[in-house]
Amino acid sequence: MVKKSFAMVLMIALAAMMVAGCASFKKSDGTDERSGIVRGKVAVLTATVVAVDLKKRIVTLKDAQGDVRDMKVGKEARNLSQVKVGDIVTIKFLESIAVEVIKPGTATGAGATTTIVRAKPGEMPGGMITRQSAMTATVKALDKEAGTISLMGPNGKTVKVKVIDPANLDKVNVGDELMITFTEAEAISVERP
Repeated sequence: MVKKSFAMVLMIALAAMMVAGCASFKKSDGTDERSGIVRGKVAVLTATVVAVDLKKRIVTLKDAQGDVRDMKVGKEARNLSQVKVGDIVTIKFLESIAVEVIKPGTATGAGATTTIVRAKPGEMPGGMITRQSAMTATVKALDKEAGTISLMGPNGKTVKVKVIDPANLDKVNVGDELMITFTEAEAISVERP
């Protein structure tokens, strides 16, 4: 339970910092429409297989800088026996957070999901896992001079953080609800050189 509460606080804090990027648009009828934002980062690791221990399910990888590391491969990974010394392994990590201003009481989709895609039997090893958590938070306070926003999550706890660009605090109001969606994805592929 402590881990879940920490994750919730972290999501709220990240969302509060992201308010700095909220954009304001005009609808076709000329009225103001506040929009959501998405921020993310991707990291890619490419390495060469230098050893495979099928019995222990350990693949040893060497990256471009010459660093060598062992990867324990779980039993859920199919087709490990096809991995050979010299194969190229690419691992991609993605983290993103999306924040959308919504009308109070209209939140849908709060919760967490995990999606796993695995290689089919006989294919080269690979797959992807995506974890997505969504929650709502209410804007409790804005301090434009200090450049901070306070958000209250569904657990009733409030987090106060400094935003990147305080001018964007004009785009949210006390009482607004934010739908915050945090996504993590990891993908791995193995190819012959």
